[in-house]
Amino acid sequence: MTNKPTFIIIFLSLILCLLPMHAAQSLKPPPGMAPQPQSVVEIQVFKSERRMELLDKYGNVVRSYRIALGKNPLGHKQYEGDGRTPEGTYLINARNPNSDFYLSLRISYPSAKDRAEAKKRGHKPGGDIFIHGMPNGKGWMWWKYNTKSDWTNGCIAVSDKDIKEMWELIADKTPITIRP
Repeated sequence: MTNKPTFIIIFLSLILCLLPMHAAQSLKPPPGMAPQPQSVVEIQVFKSERRMELLDKYGNVVRSYRIALGKNPLGHKQYEGDGRTPEGTYLINARNPNSDFYLSLRISYPSAKDRAEAKKRGHKPGGDIFIHGMPNGKGWMWWKYNTKSDWTNGCIAVSDKDIKEMWELIADKTPITIRP
């Protein structure tokens, strides 16, 4: 049987050993918040799965999001007004904090190839393709504007919470690959 002073010393030593672990856990960001620093070097979109992933330099998925697409989501965007979301590799080339939607990150569509293909068909390729949140001032229309159905004109929509997080994690010139 141990004596009382020995027991107290062992008990206090154990507490002191556990304190650093508890302190490290309390420094973790709350759920849904981006840990610091986070380095997103690539975005991948899987249209058929309605999913977008942000990847780090090792190819690890840093974040994954549910998305909504254009009203006519199957296939690559052919021309302006077709309701399709483009497919291919592009860049995030601008951001708009004053968009009609809650924040927006511009995708560099159309490429030279997209322009040439649309011209061959006698159409304009369209443009202004963004990753964006929900329409400003229309949050009450949750049944229409959400990520459970496709409703955009060709953009990629996410929740306002998700675009806020992306805004902080994604740098300009980040490549985005949009897959069927």
